[in-house]
Amino acid sequence: RPEEGVFVERVEQSEGEAIAWLRGRDVSLPGRYSLLFDRGTGHARLGEVCGRSGSSVARPVLAVDRGRLRPGANGRITGWWFTLWLWTPVYGDMLRQVVIVPLLGAFGMSGQAVWFAGTGTPLFVSSILALVFVSVVIMLGMKTYARIQKFSFYAGVVGLAIVIILLLTGTPEAFKAGFEANSAAYFGTQTSGLVDATAEAGIAAGAATPLTGGSLGLVMVTLPWLVFFNLWPNWGATLYGEVRGATDYKRNFAGMAWALGAVTVLGIVFFLAVSKTIGWDFYQQANGAWWNYYWGYTTEVPPLPVWPNPAMLAAFLTNNRLVQIVILVLMSFWWFGWAGTLFLSSTRVVFAAAFDRYLPEKVAELNKNGTPVNAMLLMVVPAVVVSYMYAYNVGGFISVTLAATQAIAIMYFGTSIAAIVLPYKKKDLYEASPIAKMKVAGIPLITVAGLIFGGFLLFLLVEWFFDPWLNTGGEAPGLYGISLMNTNSVVFLLATYGLAAALYYGFKSKRKSEGIDMDKVQAEIPVE
Repeated sequence: RPEEGVFVERVEQSEGEAIAWLRGRDVSLPGRYSLLFDRGTGHARLGEVCGRSGSSVARPVLAVDRGRLRPGANGRITGWWFTLWLWTPVYGDMLRQVVIVPLLGAFGMSGQAVWFAGTGTPLFVSSILALVFVSVVIMLGMKTYARIQKFSFYAGVVGLAIVIILLLTGTPEAFKAGFEANSAAYFGTQTSGLVDATAEAGIAAGAATPLTGGSLGLVMVTLPWLVFFNLWPNWGATLYGEVRGATDYKRNFAGMAWALGAVTVLGIVFFLAVSKTIGWDFYQQANGAWWNYYWGYTTEVPPLPVWPNPAMLAAFLTNNRLVQIVILVLMSFWWFGWAGTLFLSSTRVVFAAAFDRYLPEKVAELNKNGTPVNAMLLMVVPAVVVSYMYAYNVGGFISVTLAATQAIAIMYFGTSIAAIVLPYKKKDLYEASPIAKMKVAGIPLITVAGLIFGGFLLFLLVEWFFDPWLNTGGEAPGLYGISLMNTNSVVFLLATYGLAAALYYGFKSKRKSEGIDMDKVQAEIPVE
């Protein structure tokens, strides 16, 4: 099978029009599509199927935006939706906490650093900066961003290695001295007693999560927190398949497995290193003091007036300012390597929806550089509005973002159900796939995996939605803050699904009035 799913057999000229003969996955799908070829460096737009010969189909080449479409090229049928507006202020918050605030402090601009850590305008500005960066890298194209991401990954790994080494070789006494001296230099805090003052503020906030020990019941109520963390790398790993090998089952599985495995192992090592030098209780207390203030549970500014960035805390183990800056710059690359994921998947869904006739075709237009500008505008403009509402907490909007990650779990739950029923609902399609041979006690492996993962997700969703009544005797906001009692989050989540349904059925009805039955278009995925 071709590496990327679609093989270009030949390109012919017919009455002044280029016709591409294709073989492989999805080549028979009705509608107009994009073809990414030569490992994503080339991009062509293809029209409706106009001929067939055996397992091969012919499609008119409407335009070649990048590269040279030639016989022998491997590619994949693709498309460029909006669901990620809500995450823009989250990425903006990450930008300032991970990159802007510590670096401003390191360069001696303590007033500006503390300002950027605040609520309202600082967060809105950070969100706009994040939008600018994400828009630029997407317009540069996948190939360019892949290079940025690769460099960012290696730089981040070097930074993380230095951070862990500093934590493993440091001492609590050295950290306390470095924390108080450098915090004063970075953010203008008190020069002595900062550790004790921060710990007291954290204890007052109720920060008390042990690193080890605890009953099975405590472990079970901690799991939903950890899954919120792990959903992000698992979701992000699938974007790797959008660049290369999206149709390769083993590559996708390995990508997600490595992402989860590496993050879990590094997380454990990092936590143990933090416990050794910074002290686990103090780390929790510093975070508790900050977030208790940031989320408005107290109006008293914590002794450390910024988020206790762990890379920054590790850098405080050295008094060499240049070394500190190098560490912070290297660790900032984790944000730059990750940030593009904000719109990468959503712009492609917008693009695909337009090609599938569920959005106006204008949405799928590309500029001369092959950038889907209209699809980008559908993301960027609403994202600015959402960022403003979040930054200034219009109508309690800040709590709405808590549903953003929850939506990933809901999506995975739906996917698990589809995996469970696939071998029985679409038997011919399933039997044609390589995983059909994988069974457990005669039951398809995909069904078994779907039952296990779906059951775990069901437990999480019940915990999240019914949290106060299950865990805190009905006392709001509960442990996770995303339950049915959080009406802002629930209403927004339902509204987004309602909007998606309205768009889907609205355009489906419109296309039917134009003589296009979308049910027939999507009735089956061609086996080839």
